[in-house]
Amino acid sequence: MNIPVPTLTRKVSDLEDQLGTKLLTRTTRKLTLTDAGEAYVATARRILELVDEQEREAAGEFTTPRGELVIATSMLFGRLYVLPEVIRFLALFPDINVKIMQSDRNVDLVDARVDLAVRIGNLPDSGMIATRIGSFRFVTCASPDVLSRQGVPQHPHELANMPCVMFTGPMLSPYWRFRSPESGEYTTVDVVPRLQVSSPDSAAEAAMKGVGFTQLLHYHVADAVAAGKLRIVLEEFEAEPVPIHLVHVSRNLMPLKLRRFIDFVAPRLREALSKLNA
Repeated sequence: MNIPVPTLTRKVSDLEDQLGTKLLTRTTRKLTLTDAGEAYVATARRILELVDEQEREAAGEFTTPRGELVIATSMLFGRLYVLPEVIRFLALFPDINVKIMQSDRNVDLVDARVDLAVRIGNLPDSGMIATRIGSFRFVTCASPDVLSRQGVPQHPHELANMPCVMFTGPMLSPYWRFRSPESGEYTTVDVVPRLQVSSPDSAAEAAMKGVGFTQLLHYHVADAVAAGKLRIVLEEFEAEPVPIHLVHVSRNLMPLKLRRFIDFVAPRLREALSKLNA
């Protein structure tokens, strides 16, 4: 905000004096909110949301689909699925501008002023409104060359002694999970990766080049599987598919730009995901 630190410190101190309570606990290393500070911030955010909502209503966003729409999505899913639909949406609504925030880590919708987010995985309990659009399988795969050298594993525990490529993204654990087809119970395999990468594209590429087995979401490797560059193994041991939702903050009134986008994109994404899982 381009405010000098001493000025900001003085303003916070003045606010604490005015309220007669401490909002922050200060140490030499960091600042943390007190209980009173937490409550004050929560109330202030609600007030700012109301002000923002009134400004949008005054600007006509609740009567005419217009304004900027901010969408948060993961990097690869955003590029493969969200961006093509946004481009089509823009052609239909010339008064709406779209900002896509692509990150493989979830952002706070309120703090980041995000209208809509795509969430892959189980949702925590919250006040968000969620629209389910599909699900993704966790798949384990390898190149034909690796399978010819190592053999096709018949049980997940065999992977502990095979070369593996691990994607260390926020969606995945440092071990691979599988579900028994007989009992439905989950088991984990603590693989020792020959290569660790921080993007699914890199994990898929390394697997295609014969480095080893990898475990990713199905859409990460769908094209490579279709082209025969990777083969899915241990399908009967796959864990439950992870759901995919469109989520947005609950408000009394929803701007028409958001309603129009959800109505437009939800059925198209459902169709695309159902074809992928067919």
